[in-house]
Amino acid sequence: MNSAWTRQLFPAVQKLGRSLMLPIAVLPVAGLLLRLGQPDLLDLPYVAAAGNAVFSHLGLLFAIGVAVGLARGNNGAAGLAAVVAYLVTTEGARVLIPVPPEVVGEVAGRYAELSGAAFRDAAVAKMSVPAGLISGILAGLLYNRFADIRLPDYLAFFAGRRFVPIVSGFAALGLAALFGFGWPMLETGMNALSEAVVAAGGGGLFVYGLLNRLLIITGLHHILNNIAWFIVGDFEGVTGDLRRFFAGDPSAGAFMTGFFPVMMFGLPAACLAMYHSADEDKRKAVGGLLLSMALTSFLTGITEPIEFTFMFIAPLLYAVHAVLTGLSMTLMDLLGVRHGFGFSAGLFDYVLNFNHATRPLIILLVGVGWFAVYYGVFRWAILRFDIPTPGRGEIVSPVGEGASLAVDEETARMLEALGGAGNLREIDACTTRLRLRVVEQERVDEDALRALGASGILRPGADALQVIIGLRADEMAGHLRRAVGDTAALAPAAAPVQAGPRQPRQQDAAADDVERLLGALGGRDNLLSAQALGTRLSLRLKDAGKADEHALLAAGYRGLAQAGEGRVQLLCTYQAESLARALA
Repeated sequence: MNSAWTRQLFPAVQKLGRSLMLPIAVLPVAGLLLRLGQPDLLDLPYVAAAGNAVFSHLGLLFAIGVAVGLARGNNGAAGLAAVVAYLVTTEGARVLIPVPPEVVGEVAGRYAELSGAAFRDAAVAKMSVPAGLISGILAGLLYNRFADIRLPDYLAFFAGRRFVPIVSGFAALGLAALFGFGWPMLETGMNALSEAVVAAGGGGLFVYGLLNRLLIITGLHHILNNIAWFIVGDFEGVTGDLRRFFAGDPSAGAFMTGFFPVMMFGLPAACLAMYHSADEDKRKAVGGLLLSMALTSFLTGITEPIEFTFMFIAPLLYAVHAVLTGLSMTLMDLLGVRHGFGFSAGLFDYVLNFNHATRPLIILLVGVGWFAVYYGVFRWAILRFDIPTPGRGEIVSPVGEGASLAVDEETARMLEALGGAGNLREIDACTTRLRLRVVEQERVDEDALRALGASGILRPGADALQVIIGLRADEMAGHLRRAVGDTAALAPAAAPVQAGPRQPRQQDAAADDVERLLGALGGRDNLLSAQALGTRLSLRLKDAGKADEHALLAAGYRGLAQAGEGRVQLLCTYQAESLARALA
């Protein structure tokens, strides 16, 4: 495989995996409402219906979440474009889906119409998640391609971000035709995939559990999970292991049950083993950290803070953890246990869905055994191979210390450790890690990041950096964005060197435009920030009085409005967003 192509594909797939976390984040509230409304709990049908509404519209949620996650700057306009693409795809496909003759049978007239409509409704429900994923990818890519497009003055209203939903809608017509005319083949493929997974049995579940843990390093496990949880299988028109579980399918849950012994018992036992293996004079310092990570895994099923404490210092031990996860998946299947979750395999989901599960008490019995296995393996390996887990040998890294700092001070230190605002191209986050693109990896201070609470640092690409800081990752990403200004002010990527003749005219003209604008605004030092608002450029100046309206009008701008407190708005004759990035 071409290495250059691989270097481009891998970050793109990683970004897709991260984008999937946004719609998945709504599942806990959906599962909570659905379960609380059931007759065995609060018996409130309207609450159950509210929760079921989320599961029924997962395709639309995936379209929005994936599009926003893929769009440059996570711009919400991509989400609107995704809604347009999804609706065009599904409703257009509904008309085109061929109805098999056996569905209509011998009935005619109104009954034949109703039978055909019911068949098409069921088909659209089954294709909703794949259609949502593809619509989201399409909208996100089209946003990145057309968000800065310029149109003639008489069409300027539809330029820039407003153009993205339009082009997405037309592009989705192709998807509608693909899903509509191709539904028989698509349905056959989905059925074949489901049958292959079922036929794989415990062996297939072992491979799934193994890969699920191994792919955490890359973030690609989200893609694997989405296939298992939302696409595989079919129960009364509902697809995916997770959705089928909440729809009442007694065979669903195979791709979730095996995580409970690992997350509720195994990894907390690993924390206990690390605590007992720490130097006696450091146990007090490390105890709070390990207890916090163990409780996080036990209660919520979020395991990355634990896994990254030994993933790189003891890869063989992490491989054992991955194997034990696969074995847990297989063992739960052999014992006929079925359980599920709306978020992850922690105590909260175990209790909430207890009455919905099959033989759930066996999970506790297996969990006790898994606790003993993890504790024994980790304690033996740490001591036998002198693995430097927290509290052994060197001074304990103050993981979590950042939480005690003032927000501004913590953010400033984090920004400094990342090489400064000028070193950041993109700032994003998933559940437990900052996902960044940097200008120079050498400017990143790993020791300073660990001192601020990072339990792991990954460099999956030449300019890609991931910092594992726990559940505060999304919050910290927001602080960093505010610290460096709008995402348009992040460091631009270096332009690739291309063969062929130079075309300096456009580049020089753009540079001249920027220089003329800066001069009319009172000079480069007078500009504090720039942000695009449709066809307007919102500017913050040190001294708004220095802005020369006559010079701006002479440069082709249509007007200048004073907004107070050093802010002005400039009405542009062309796309303001590209100009804002150029000013940054």
